[in-house]
Amino acid sequence: NTVSYSFISILIRITIKMRTKRAVSSDKQKKHMMEVKMKIEEKLKNAGYVLPETRRPEGVYTLARRVGNMLYIAGQTSDINGVPEIAGVVGKDLTIEDGKRAAAISALNVLSVIKAELGDLDHVKQFVQIIGFVRCADDCADYTQAIDGACELFYALYDEAGLAARMAIGAKELPGGCATEIMVTVE
Repeated sequence: NTVSYSFISILIRITIKMRTKRAVSSDKQKKHMMEVKMKIEEKLKNAGYVLPETRRPEGVYTLARRVGNMLYIAGQTSDINGVPEIAGVVGKDLTIEDGKRAAAISALNVLSVIKAELGDLDHVKQFVQIIGFVRCADDCADYTQAIDGACELFYALYDEAGLAARMAIGAKELPGGCATEIMVTVE
């Protein structure tokens, strides 16, 4: 009985220590997430970005749709307030770097829609999926790198939560002649 009582006593102490370590670790993770999330718009501002105004859809669709805890954002192009900021064909009259800048503008438009829908960019838990279209020349094999412009912006703002499953698709034409268009799903 003394042996089993000692063994149980040791198990209880170990369990308490493990739970305490988990609680401290969990508190540190929550604090880190708060630090990361609380600064999204501040990070944008410090990087020199300004969110464009959200514009109305130009067709029969909605800019965003909530399903449960997911928010699906309709395709956003590289325009600012309806005026193409970066238009053209990647691999023909635009470089990959131009394409990356175009994708970053598309990403800013996505963030603008998210803010309009959720009220605050800090409410995004994580980016789930990014589907990017790049208007590119037939022989431009590296067009997928253009979508990195959006992915890098989301990662810079949200850290690991900004990484998403991704697809990049080459396109012959995009609305307004824009170089990129991206669709995003966030939680």
